[in-house]
Amino acid sequence: MSHFAKSLAAGAFAASLTASFAYAAGTHPVTGEALADEQIFTYRVLDEHSSVDPQIVEDVSGSEIVRDLFEGLYNQDADGNLVPGVALSHELSEDKLTYTFTLRPEAKWSDGNPVTAGDFEYAWKRLADPELASPYQWFIEVMGLKNGGAVMAGEMGLDDLGVKALDDHTLEVQLEVPLSYFPLTTTHASTFPSPKWVIDEFGEEWTKPENIVSNGAYVLTEHVPQERSVRSRNEMYWNNENTIIEQTIALVINDENTALTRYLAGELDRTEVPTGQYPRLAEEYPDEALSFPRLCSYYYTFNLSDSGPEAFKDVRVRQALSYAIDRSIITDNVLQGGQYEAFTFTPGATANFEVPEVAFGQMTQAERDAKAQELLAEAGYGPDNPLSFSMIYNTSEGHKKIAIAMSQMWKQKLGVEVELGNMEWQVFLEERGNQNFELARGAWCGDYNEASTFLDLVQSGSGYNDGKYSNAEVDQLLADAKTSEDPSANYTRVEQIIAEEMPIIPIYHYTNVYMMNPALKGSWPVQNVEQNWYSKDLYFTAD
Repeated sequence: MSHFAKSLAAGAFAASLTASFAYAAGTHPVTGEALADEQIFTYRVLDEHSSVDPQIVEDVSGSEIVRDLFEGLYNQDADGNLVPGVALSHELSEDKLTYTFTLRPEAKWSDGNPVTAGDFEYAWKRLADPELASPYQWFIEVMGLKNGGAVMAGEMGLDDLGVKALDDHTLEVQLEVPLSYFPLTTTHASTFPSPKWVIDEFGEEWTKPENIVSNGAYVLTEHVPQERSVRSRNEMYWNNENTIIEQTIALVINDENTALTRYLAGELDRTEVPTGQYPRLAEEYPDEALSFPRLCSYYYTFNLSDSGPEAFKDVRVRQALSYAIDRSIITDNVLQGGQYEAFTFTPGATANFEVPEVAFGQMTQAERDAKAQELLAEAGYGPDNPLSFSMIYNTSEGHKKIAIAMSQMWKQKLGVEVELGNMEWQVFLEERGNQNFELARGAWCGDYNEASTFLDLVQSGSGYNDGKYSNAEVDQLLADAKTSEDPSANYTRVEQIIAEEMPIIPIYHYTNVYMMNPALKGSWPVQNVEQNWYSKDLYFTAD
């Protein structure tokens, strides 16, 4: 057993010692705090989630729901460390290509069926299956599963994928190459088990509240599209007796100011701070306004495919547009929530990543503006031939303010004419994914805490390379990084190429800026830049 696996098993044993099921007295068994009579967590989401099917979900808000409904091999603690989920531990072969996971025998589905290694084998093969055409199918290659690429391409059968149930409680995983971060990928929603018997019976309808069977701490009890979803305690969950939150409710509220009003009225326990209002709210509500780093990048992507505008094929145009954006105005004047200017794609909060110095990031803004004017003129654009294009973003007051600020900077500094367009989330995802855009907003939150989770998006075959940027050197650097003892030099070079060729415009690196009910306690993962939170780790204290 690896040292890593031993530490996981030890952690599980320690957790079982401190846990207790005596909540009837109304006090927390570990901290001794008085618990509130009502344990219902209600929070705001901007848009309807993409899905609650683990192998289909592709957005942050959907993944938050899926982490409550389903449980993968490992979870994360409040600091982002791996802790046992369905898997108690794993062993790693000497050649570092084979992982053997030992699953907990007491894990059950919400219908009482045992959770088995076969449920994971089925789910991972389902993710790789060309017939399902999952938007997250490419994660199979990120995980490095043996034969993943060939299986996804239909060149090999599903049974050739490097995952196999040796028995009900032993899962064997084979990788193409040693991958140090592989265990980290098992906290991602796409790797969670799925109930074959339910999917066989109900097909695409299997995730409806009346049909769904899940293995997490909660079950889906209500879903009103574009309005609300409710998850309630799963009595069959292996650790149900140590779960305190009874229900978690996600309310879709498109307007951030409406959401704040409802929070202040006591209708929500968590909402995002409206754009630009953090300084005021932090002063008025110091116990409720929070800002902390998040493993996410906000950017715009150029459509470099055949359907994209001819102007964007010229690297000078792309550079000019990126240089002319004063990122400090966006972070300090528009957002005002502690966000960080971005000149690289990968955030500085990423584990073992040192933000490289890229040339345009070292200039002053005045120097960038002058260079932008020079580049655009060289590309043939000016007062007699103004550059014009459209840019799209998903509906949100914050995204709108940023898009307006960018378009005004381009107009004032470069004479560029921009048409802004906003779209409902699902439509936006579809249009961007089909390259039906010129310049489109993008945001990426790391699927695991390592630089490749960002840089893989500029790899030619990535499922989320919506601009269809392609560079053979980048592809090779990223491929080599997977087998490198220290891939940092590869990541630095990729960031430098992105800064030179500018297939995307990095704008800022995120902070999470929340209003949070101070009575909500437990393991809200402020220290975990991935922000993987679980309702089962939360509780409300009495007033």
